[in-house]
Amino acid sequence: MKALRVIGIIVIGLAAIYFIGGRFLPKSYSFQRSVLIKAADSVVYMNVADMNNFHKWNPWLKMEPTAKVKISGTSAEPGNIWEWEGEELGTGSMELVKVNPYTSLDYELKFRQPHENSATSNFSFEKKPDGINVTWSLSGESKTLPDRWMGLAMGMMMDKPFTSGLESLKELSEK
Repeated sequence: MKALRVIGIIVIGLAAIYFIGGRFLPKSYSFQRSVLIKAADSVVYMNVADMNNFHKWNPWLKMEPTAKVKISGTSAEPGNIWEWEGEELGTGSMELVKVNPYTSLDYELKFRQPHENSATSNFSFEKKPDGINVTWSLSGESKTLPDRWMGLAMGMMMDKPFTSGLESLKELSEK
């Protein structure tokens, strides 16, 4: 009986932390990583802006190479869309929505499965004396309690794919 009471108190305590604590968590998240690439800005830019090239260094396709991918729209122009469907990756799309040639690219991400959500992603390009500094960022709204808790772990979850992707972009661009 005493053990049951202790378990009940623990469960109630954890539920209180989840529901009450979650209300105080940020309602948005953001994450970014950068890499210096020693290549022409036109090469680096097109490896990101053209969805056919994005396909070559995308970190998520390394996790699930058999995922189905569909690319539509005019290459490197607003409306260029990269859609995916996979067992592990789920389904979603990434659409190029704003282009500032050789300066920045803005994308809208829509996740459909396993969890419906949206986010924005940005690539910025800054000329340096020894190359191009590329910064890849991701931001979004945490509308629900599970999303807010997930936002706390976003940095840990996105660090490896962003770092891996930027290193692959660097390798592809510096060839």
